[in-house]
Amino acid sequence: MATQLDLADIQGNVLTAYGRLGFPKGRCLLLNIVEARAGRRLLDMVRPYVTTALRWPSSKDKAPPPGTVFQRRPQVAVNVSFTFWGLLALGVPIRTLRGMPDEFIDGMPARADILCDNFPDRIEKTWDPVWLWREDPRRRVHVLLTLNAQANPDGTAVARLDELTAEIEALVRATEGKVTLLDGHRGPESRWQDLSALMERQPDGSMAPTPREHFGFTDAIGDAVFDGQYPPERMAGAVIGQGKLLPDQSWAPLATGEFLLGHPDESQEIPSAGMPLDFSRNGTFVAYRKLHQNVAAWHAAMDRMAVQFAAVMGVPQEEACETLKAKIAGRWTDGVPLMAAPTYAEWRAFQQRRATAEAQDDKATLAALARAMVDFTFRSDPLGAKCPFGSHLRRSNTRDMMDPLLTSDDPKQLNGSVLNNRRRILRRGLPYGQAALDAVADDQEHGIVMLATCANLFRQFEFVQQQWMQYGLDFNTGNDTCPIVGNHGEDAKFVIAADPASGKPPFICDRLPQFVETRGGEYFVTPSMTALRMIAAGIVDPT
Repeated sequence: MATQLDLADIQGNVLTAYGRLGFPKGRCLLLNIVEARAGRRLLDMVRPYVTTALRWPSSKDKAPPPGTVFQRRPQVAVNVSFTFWGLLALGVPIRTLRGMPDEFIDGMPARADILCDNFPDRIEKTWDPVWLWREDPRRRVHVLLTLNAQANPDGTAVARLDELTAEIEALVRATEGKVTLLDGHRGPESRWQDLSALMERQPDGSMAPTPREHFGFTDAIGDAVFDGQYPPERMAGAVIGQGKLLPDQSWAPLATGEFLLGHPDESQEIPSAGMPLDFSRNGTFVAYRKLHQNVAAWHAAMDRMAVQFAAVMGVPQEEACETLKAKIAGRWTDGVPLMAAPTYAEWRAFQQRRATAEAQDDKATLAALARAMVDFTFRSDPLGAKCPFGSHLRRSNTRDMMDPLLTSDDPKQLNGSVLNNRRRILRRGLPYGQAALDAVADDQEHGIVMLATCANLFRQFEFVQQQWMQYGLDFNTGNDTCPIVGNHGEDAKFVIAADPASGKPPFICDRLPQFVETRGGEYFVTPSMTALRMIAAGIVDPT
């Protein structure tokens, strides 16, 4: 039986990425709590603004059953999270806090070496000042407020975003210094981090959000799906390619406890967290990561390597460049996976089928093509000839690739994605900065703020970041790191395996520059609405 979640108790940025729900604008504010009582009072005033996971009516959905509870669709969705030190500053009992996991207590800056963030320079040189408290407790990040807003037809955020920001600022000022809004963000406004989907002008002159990021790839495809996340009528389709692969090669939702505290995880255990259970249940942990993208370096590297690739493979320059990007990412720039279209010709044919189906309003074909975007495994590609072993896609979600019996002739011996199921994360967040053109300078502000959401930061987020993005042995690639988000020294390379039937040699992408750099971050807990009330009232009782 499907898990029935208490949606009114879960914060709304956990179950679904706001960008998909029509909130392409965002803003992140960081607070410091000087006095616990003032902090709790401010939290109690902010709490009514918080958006829960209760669904709001949609014209795309079927009529809900009678008695279904909805919330009104907000112009700006508000959510609140805390660092370990923030909970301590708010007066949460030590007996509760000592149940929190070590990595959360340490915080992200203290684990920079584990996360490989002290590259190319120490975080003291590269991170935004707001994240570097330098032993000054009044500069330490305690609270994260995220505001996700709808957009006007001209592409700007609705006025409510600025109005709500002003209201929060007024509440902070009213504490007379007992709560402070931290500044030190790089960008046009140092008091907060603004976010925005990349906007594109439409034929009618309006601006609409796109799902692309600054390197030009369609992003946020294939996010994890867990039990209870969607209504039963949606789960059957959503779980395909995005849940866990069972030994019989069917798809099922991941265990709820992989992403929400207080629920059984894939090992049928309840993830450890602070007591009492009501304090932790329906909450989750978040790794906030500001990731700067060196767009100029990306395009220069692709153009340089495409010249060599075109010569070796005997293909036109445009095809060479697009193929290189696809091999590095594991998907073509529009999101079509290499497992569905391994070659440039097959990708173009895929695009043509989609265009024809759209023109003919062929819903069956469109549904099949949409399913192909996520419904694939790696069993048919044991040599990495279609999708390279070290590509970003195979590193971030290994699917069935880690099955030790993957090449078995007996399908009854397959294990599905069991070794991958404990490493999944939910990806939330938005790009920041103006849409980066080819000629944009890399010292400008553009990248992604990622909110990696999971129940166990160490086993899920940190493992993927350290072992799969910054290490290569699990993928038979030696010390090669992820070609997109990995750390790249002077000898960084990426190997594109050759298809044995092609008669072509492998191709080595050499001298990879640093494409992505961390500009700051921290570990937060996003508590349930029940826990928010407990914290605001100062009545957390660990007994």
